[in-house]
Amino acid sequence: MIRFARVEDAQAILDIYAPVVRDTIISFEIEPPTPDEMRERVRKTLATHPWLVYEHNGRVAGYAYASRHRDRLAYQWSVDVACYVHPRFRAQGIGKRLYRALLALLKRQGFQCAYAGIALPNDASVGLHESVGFRRIATYHEVGYKQGAWRDTGWWECRVGDAPPNPAPPLPPQGLGAGILDDL
Repeated sequence: MIRFARVEDAQAILDIYAPVVRDTIISFEIEPPTPDEMRERVRKTLATHPWLVYEHNGRVAGYAYASRHRDRLAYQWSVDVACYVHPRFRAQGIGKRLYRALLALLKRQGFQCAYAGIALPNDASVGLHESVGFRRIATYHEVGYKQGAWRDTGWWECRVGDAPPNPAPPLPPQGLGAGILDDL
């Protein structure tokens, strides 16, 4: 089941994310956030952007969310996205389902483009993103230093909107109405 995240999901989200921060180059964070920091991230994100979780037998098995791409107002129709799946649930299509739902929500909200930064190398993440419509647009070379080496980040783009003239500001997730996830 895919549903909107709640602040009460912060610990389950952190249980998925903390090992990624500690043990891999996938996230450029050096230290995992605290439970309070994660609760605040979820709360702040949900005010303007979707944060979804995939729940399996009452357990958060993965999550995907969108966030502001840049601060300047002309960028308000663009978002950055991320998706993480618990190791026990990988290679089961959960990431694809989360991303498809997230991208559909972003379109309904009125967003135009979604961007994903991927620390390289990461064939699994590249494959996931390209399978749901992202295409590679750039590489930042040696942009981050983690685990004793300089790391590249590739950037992928997915068009979610149809570039209307004079677009309205994107709607907050709450502006989409009850049951919106049932329609996806």
